Amino acid sequence: MTANTAPLALHPDRLFSPEPTQRAIARRLYAGIADLPIVSPHGHTDPAWFATDAPFGNATELLLVPDHYVFRMLHSQGVDLDALGIPRADGSRAEVDPRAAWRILAERFPLFRGTPSSLWLNHVFHEVFGLRVRLSAATADLYYDTITEALATPAFRPRALFERFGIEVIATTESALDPLDHHAAIRDSGWRGRVITAYRPDAVVDPEHEQFHDALARFGELAGEDVYDWDGYLRAHRTRRAFFASLGATSTDHGHPSCATADLGEIEARQLFDTVVRGRATPAEAERFRAQMLTEMARMSLDDGLVMQIHPGCFRNHNRELFRRYGRDKGADIPLRTEYVHALKPLLDRVGNVPGFTLILFTLDESTYARELAPLAGHWPCLHLGPAWWFHDAPEGMWRFRERTLSSAGFYNTVGFNDDTRAFLSIPARHDVARRVDCAFLAKLVAEHRLDEDEAVEVAVDLAYGLPKRAYRL
Repeated sequence: MTANTAPLALHPDRLFSPEPTQRAIARRLYAGIADLPIVSPHGHTDPAWFATDAPFGNATELLLVPDHYVFRMLHSQGVDLDALGIPRADGSRAEVDPRAAWRILAERFPLFRGTPSSLWLNHVFHEVFGLRVRLSAATADLYYDTITEALATPAFRPRALFERFGIEVIATTESALDPLDHHAAIRDSGWRGRVITAYRPDAVVDPEHEQFHDALARFGELAGEDVYDWDGYLRAHRTRRAFFASLGATSTDHGHPSCATADLGEIEARQLFDTVVRGRATPAEAERFRAQMLTEMARMSLDDGLVMQIHPGCFRNHNRELFRRYGRDKGADIPLRTEYVHALKPLLDRVGNVPGFTLILFTLDESTYARELAPLAGHWPCLHLGPAWWFHDAPEGMWRFRERTLSSAGFYNTVGFNDDTRAFLSIPARHDVARRVDCAFLAKLVAEHRLDEDEAVEVAVDLAYGLPKRAYRL
């Protein structure tokens, strides 16, 4: 058999230590959590899938087009996104045969060797579609036809897959301007699957967002408030947050360039807001406004109970030409050095000691785990550490996260795993990887006699299931 038609198999001990004692412990731990329900408290799947329950169109539309982990790698090797049928910023798309786009992925699948994308995709191919040969140029059409034919059957409709995957709850993430029609349709449909939203106000909080001024006008219309007045603007956020909560939201999410927070006096805050809405803010003033708004959002969380997430430290849309042609979220978000100790102090001084407030912190700057984030979370009752994110939600990144945070924050100041994905079928694969890595990590502690195995059993269950449910109030 040639490499192009080599068998596809998933080794039962993948991601476990080759050392026999640790491997045996990891096997036992994993057996106890492998089939736990999936709690997906933060992600970016499309709620329309679950609202309409319409069949997915074909392999390309399901597995390639929505997954910026996949097409960014192809782009890095010179593949034009038009050739893959990726939607453009203006809503148009190149006229591309989806089978031809799939062949591009298949021919270049060796690019993904050793990456988390290969782990996730091979899991999908093997476990979801029953494929038993590797994806390659020679098997491209077999894959495309097998997957596309399966998608036309009732068993592969979105709701059926949701249930097959054992998903207990999944959170999508919507702009503050979203009417949430799909979430309302899900609620009214009688289907028992739990799909909730999360409040993402970046477009009406970031003066440097390309849609800020148009978004602000729409924001006022939706909330029925004068959002060009500071008090009206804050009331509009409260109104929209309450609307999101009425459709299941338990959290907010904030994708700021930094983790800067501020606690300005009333007069200063009003003056800064006036500068922002007049379009006169300098970059420094824009940063200060974002900082103030994180503290304002924290104050609102004290009232409405929404858990607050911050995903900072990302230079978003780094490729200017790609952003111009295709818009946001096309794989060009690049990590930045990020500081937390001084940045968070104004917010924490204001609300950090108030019972009931929860702030979940993420980072793309791994150097901060041991130096800043774990010590902060190991002290402030409101702070919890989100899992390894974006470039770091690979087995190596998950392991580094545990190594660098355990001594200061323990396991119970973290929030388990969330998949943060747009690629629906990768969700069980991603959770499986996280569960395997955590079991391997716990097995090492048991083998070193730092943890008894009965304790490791309890921690494994909490990391996979209990912690995300508690942290996100699910």
